Amino acid sequence: MSDRLLAELAEAVDLCIDWIDAHGRPQQVSPEAQRSLLEALGYPAQSPEQLRASLAAVGQSRHVPGDANLLFQDQGQPLPLTLYPADSLYRLIDEQGNVSEGRLDGDGHLPAQQRTGYYQLEIRDSQHPLAVAPAACLSVQQLCGKPRIWGLTAQLYGLRRKGDGGLGDTLAVADLARHAANHGADAIALSPVHAQFSADMQGFGPYSPSSRLFFNTLYAAPVTLLGSERLQRAVHAARLQDEMARLEALELIDWPAVAQARQRLLRQLYEDFCQAPGQLLERFEAFRTAGGEALQQHCCFEAIHGQRLREGASGDWRTWPEALRNPLLGAVTRFAVEHGEELRYHAFCQWLIAHGLESAQSTASGAGMGIGLIADLAVGADCAGSQAWSRQDELLPSVTVGAPPDILNRQGQNWGVSAFSPQGLRQHGFRAYIEMLQANLAHAGGIRIDHVMGLQRLWVIPQGAAPQHGAYLRYPLDDLLRLLALESHRHRALVIGEDLGTVPDGLGEKLAARNILGTRVLLFEQDDIGFVPTARWPGNALATTTTHDLPTIKGWLTGRDLEWRVRAGQRDAELLEGDHAERAGERVALRQLLERQGSVNGTEDDACLLACIEHIGRTPSALALLPLEDACGLEQQPNLPGPGDVHPNWRRRYPLPVNELLEQPATSQRLAKLDRARQEAGND
Repeated sequence: MSDRLLAELAEAVDLCIDWIDAHGRPQQVSPEAQRSLLEALGYPAQSPEQLRASLAAVGQSRHVPGDANLLFQDQGQPLPLTLYPADSLYRLIDEQGNVSEGRLDGDGHLPAQQRTGYYQLEIRDSQHPLAVAPAACLSVQQLCGKPRIWGLTAQLYGLRRKGDGGLGDTLAVADLARHAANHGADAIALSPVHAQFSADMQGFGPYSPSSRLFFNTLYAAPVTLLGSERLQRAVHAARLQDEMARLEALELIDWPAVAQARQRLLRQLYEDFCQAPGQLLERFEAFRTAGGEALQQHCCFEAIHGQRLREGASGDWRTWPEALRNPLLGAVTRFAVEHGEELRYHAFCQWLIAHGLESAQSTASGAGMGIGLIADLAVGADCAGSQAWSRQDELLPSVTVGAPPDILNRQGQNWGVSAFSPQGLRQHGFRAYIEMLQANLAHAGGIRIDHVMGLQRLWVIPQGAAPQHGAYLRYPLDDLLRLLALESHRHRALVIGEDLGTVPDGLGEKLAARNILGTRVLLFEQDDIGFVPTARWPGNALATTTTHDLPTIKGWLTGRDLEWRVRAGQRDAELLEGDHAERAGERVALRQLLERQGSVNGTEDDACLLACIEHIGRTPSALALLPLEDACGLEQQPNLPGPGDVHPNWRRRYPLPVNELLEQPATSQRLAKLDRARQEAGND
């Protein structure tokens, strides 16, 4: 009886208790794990009485429409409104305040709408927000006027320019975009620029941010807004000349030292700005006003978080005094008033980085890029961070996201980031999801969605539990895709989904139908015969040689990644010889394919790399992205996933300033090869 109720409740709250593992074997979540997950999701499940009460609560919330519940209408299609009588009078108000009136038809349908966007629907005595969504996201052809394009991927933090103080910034991005456009590129895909914990830079992984609504202020290039005179004056006033020069000369980023230096500089710049804001004051205040409640709450979180750390207390908001754990409480409002200057400082920093990203995108567009910057959207945000604090009703505070046990990770994975609440999203009109998309598309021409399978399901784990005790949580995929298509049109942006790994049946087809590009990586494109020839690559995809989590092509050819796994303690040393032997077989298979296609000339690694670049360029895929590491012929990869901290993850810098990087003869040759291959593929 109890197990039946348990399974019924799990189904009602979108938990999948039956699933297929990486080996294709059916699995079932144990009753104990189900109880733990249901409790973590906020549904008491320890007794039959609690299960019945939770089921009743779920049923009531699903069947009582709230004013915040978002209605969805497909462009050009009528919308059934079964709650209202046929011929009911309605008013539809668009985002500009324009009003149209009419009546539901004889079947109780709202007439088809041809203009996409967000509306307010007034009908009888009720009001509902309404999203009218296009059928699909914008395609490469629609955005660029040609079927196939190429670009580069870059780790923003690793970019160099003279005077950068040891960390990449938005001015370096603009320089890179300008030079890449001169070689024929249409896009620059960046590593995530999400906001981190500004008061604690011990953890700097870009995929575990504090918030996906705001940006990492360390990447700001204040000179683009404030000018070189103000910047140099602040550098001297803060006595940072020597420290910035030292950090700039390092081969690897010293994140704590860079963060400390940049924050000292930002503090000095803010102090100078307050004393003499000039004509920029009006622009700054307009930015704060436009940021609204979301910006105010993020700045308040940053201020509280920083104060807690200075006091030697925990920065995790879940351990704060009860009165500070919710941004809507009076104590938080009083804190914001009492520390108004500190909040204003954090808004100033967000203003600088937002302007820098906007400027970089303008530079890319002005240089002729059809897409420009492609933002990277992380799958989640830190449970202890700003977004989880400010959007508690729409995120799940007691579970983390990860992956079930698979071939590579027998214990599963726990990424330590928060997940959206499916029920919370519905009850709040998908606010947290919409604002996240809008924030990341505000200064970009495209977006890459990390682990795009999360739009359909995520593996959620109760806090403190092992990954194998998790389960898949279902999400309203069709509605999330509708909103993604709508924001693609509103921002004229390309959408890419990172669909590497275990992909649910049918998801690929749904993404393709919405013009969302999948991801195909050369190193993974193998079958029983060998590496897949270009003609068999899909057209609705991003083609790339490698990713930030994989070896570079040169690193793969030499087995550098195999050696790193042994050094990092992820692989037994006695297995290394066998691993190298297996890699040797793969190298032969890759070279055979490239020779059959007539694209490899020579046996050297440089010749093989050049052929690999030509290979992705010749695929039918709409977009080819070449990692900057492969464009420059580097051996070391940005990140080595897995346990251990021996490998310098997210710390590597590129060897030359961006204004020299692409102009090296070998690099220019690789880019020219890719550009020609793309042009020829576009004519096929």
